[in-house]
Amino acid sequence: MGLVNYNIEKYSPKQLVIIPLGLLAVSLVLLTLNMVSTGMPVTPGIDFSGGTAVTIFTTDTKEQITSYFTGYPLVEVSDMGNGKFLKFGLMDDAKYKSLTSLINQKYPDTRIDQIGETFGKSLQSQAVLAMIFSFIGMSIVVFLSFRTFVPSGAVVLSAFADMVMTAATMNIVGIPLSLGTLAALLMLIGYSVDSDILLTNRVLKRQGKLNEKLAGAFHTGIIMTTTTLAAVAAMFLVSWFGAVQIIYEISAVLLIGLLYDVMNTWLTNVGILKWYVLKGGGK
Repeated sequence: MGLVNYNIEKYSPKQLVIIPLGLLAVSLVLLTLNMVSTGMPVTPGIDFSGGTAVTIFTTDTKEQITSYFTGYPLVEVSDMGNGKFLKFGLMDDAKYKSLTSLINQKYPDTRIDQIGETFGKSLQSQAVLAMIFSFIGMSIVVFLSFRTFVPSGAVVLSAFADMVMTAATMNIVGIPLSLGTLAALLMLIGYSVDSDILLTNRVLKRQGKLNEKLAGAFHTGIIMTTTTLAAVAAMFLVSWFGAVQIIYEISAVLLIGLLYDVMNTWLTNVGILKWYVLKGGGK
């Protein structure tokens, strides 16, 4: 049935969840270490820490750019298609005016964005509240929908694991937390819950053998996820070649999160649901 054979009959619930839960534990450790060093679980970008972001269209190498901006707090130089994305740390007004003058002299077709330190810290607290309230709201809706602790808890755990693993991977690959990537993490809650609710409804509310219901839910869910992945991958490529940094980061986070969602839905959630049904839960 379909291009991918999904048959987990020979695997126990413990075997299904051991790898995802192990990755979740490692991800939590990485986020904790990052919070100790930076004050936030995910390394804050300019939006939250303050600084100056510059997008330039040039063929200059990173070494040439670094040399040109000697004397300025250049934090990062990233390749973006036919251009470069530069990040500068905090500086006073005189230094900032000198920097913008220097940039405009050599790179006239340039975009410059500045975020103040105070405003960045204010956004940090708002970002934390947004994540907390979004997750709490999602959890309430899920528990009201199923009114059963184990299936509802499996959906919430899968969504939590998606976000935690994605955030840890952001630290590893160097994607900072910005307003755009924060929005992408919030979007992952919706994507995760969508596939998990489909799975849980199929297992608990339809008649038939457990493995047949799981296979049917998988083929429907994987088509949904693959379609979304294709659209996000196209957005990623266009933004990379077009040097659109914010879209590039959003699409990268979504790609990472959707791949983790496949694992957490069809291993973690399925493992918990299988254990629940085999113990006599559900219909």
